Amino acid sequence: MITAGDFRNGVTFEMEGNVYQIVEFQHVKPGKGAAFVRTKIKNVITGGVVEKTFRPTEKMEKAHIDRRDMQFSYADGDLYYFMDNETFDMLPINADQVGDALKFVKENMDCKILSYKGNVFGIEPPTFVELMVSATEPGVKGDTATGATKPATLETGATIMVPLFINEGEMIRVDTRTGEYMERA
Repeated sequence: MITAGDFRNGVTFEMEGNVYQIVEFQHVKPGKGAAFVRTKIKNVITGGVVEKTFRPTEKMEKAHIDRRDMQFSYADGDLYYFMDNETFDMLPINADQVGDALKFVKENMDCKILSYKGNVFGIEPPTFVELMVSATEPGVKGDTATGATKPATLETGATIMVPLFINEGEMIRVDTRTGEYMERA
């Protein structure tokens, strides 16, 4: 059990039959009245974020989210296959559970598979990946003082904005959390 007074960012707990993760919290002690904890909590299954206040003494059941390192092997229609790095078992995951998580992931990359009580609900790709630019227009010379960008299609099929000096065939580093260009690889 965990009390609302013990909340920290990233803590997961069960409430009303759902699993939530603390995104933001603030202990508030008003001059008049009882203290309370103001939070932003995210439903880890649906991804929805809600603001809620708790009394510091409220108790919730702590939820254990299992994060396993698995290697993305291949996609076959609506199924994505992941190989367990320890047992070498293949795990098929449905496309609706994957969402946009794999748009920067290519075959043989390691990801974290998130599950709760054996049910897979999400995938965490690596934070930074190195991908090749498969298609982009040549950069136009001229006013580049504003940090001009252009669209580029990566080898996984995702499209991001890159600086004008990036050409086809170059390897670049991408932040998968934001989908932004970081640097040349």
